[in-house]
Amino acid sequence: EGRKTGTPGIEKAAQYIESEFERIGLTKYNNLSSYRQNFIARDIEMFNVIGVLEGKSRKDEYVVVSAHYDHLGVKEEGTGDLIYNGADDDASGTTAVLALAEYFTALGNNERTLIFVAFTGEEMGLLGSRHFGKDVNAAQFIAGINIEMIGKNSSYGPKTAWLTGFDRSDFGTIIQKNLKGTGYQLFPDPYPTQRLFFRSDNASLARLGIPSHTFSTVPIDVDKHYHKVSDEADTLDMEIITETIRAIALGTHTIINGVDTPSRVVLKEGEGRRK
Repeated sequence: EGRKTGTPGIEKAAQYIESEFERIGLTKYNNLSSYRQNFIARDIEMFNVIGVLEGKSRKDEYVVVSAHYDHLGVKEEGTGDLIYNGADDDASGTTAVLALAEYFTALGNNERTLIFVAFTGEEMGLLGSRHFGKDVNAAQFIAGINIEMIGKNSSYGPKTAWLTGFDRSDFGTIIQKNLKGTGYQLFPDPYPTQRLFFRSDNASLARLGIPSHTFSTVPIDVDKHYHKVSDEADTLDMEIITETIRAIALGTHTIINGVDTPSRVVLKEGEGRRK
C-alpha cells in the first residue's frame, strides 16, 4: 500500500521488520519496551523500528546501520496502478539493513554496538531520523551507514556504488581501502549539485558531527522510476542488491570491529540547515 507514514501500509511494513529483528535476535534500543520508537510529528503517530546488536569490547561506541522504510503511499486520483511501491526507494535499502543485521549477528565479532534502524518519515523531511538524533550522545556515535536505492547499476558501471559527502570525512577512504581486491569499487557522489548529502537520513546524524553517509547505486540522471508508481520490484536487479550489500559489509568491517574510526564531519555555519 505504498508505506506512507501514518497509513495501514506502513504499519504492515513495520510489523514485518519487527518480526525479522525478533527472528534475528536483536535487542531493544535505549530502554524501549518494543522495537518501535514512537513519536508524534505533524499530528501523525510515527515510529522508527530499531534493533540492537551489542558490541563486545566497545559496547558504548555505536555504529548506526539505517534506511527509510516509508514511501509515498497511494495516488488519490487517477486510473490504473495507483500504488507508489517504492521498491528501490527504499525497500532495497531496508532489505540491506535486515540482511546486514542477520550477517553481523551470525558473525558475532562486532566490537562496537550496531544499531539497526528503519526510519519513518524520510519522504516528509527526514522526520524519523531527526527524531532519533534528538536523543543521542553524538560523541558515542562513531559512524552512520545509511543505505538508499541500491537496485540498479550506478553511473560508474557494474560492481560500483557511490557515497554522499565523500569529502566530508575519511569514511569513504576507509571503505575504499577495505574493498581493495574485492572487485567492487566505491566512488564519490556523482551528483554534487543535487546536495544529496543533506537529502537522506544520514544528514540528521551528520549535523551532529557524526560521520554519517549514504551508500547508493541509483543512476539518478537516467532513472525513470524515481517517485513513480513504476518503482516496482521487477525493475530491480537482485544481483546488484546482493553484491552491494556484500560490499557494504566488507567495506565497513574495520569500523564495526573498532580498527578504524572515521574523522568527524564539520559543517560550515548554516550549512545544511533544515528549511
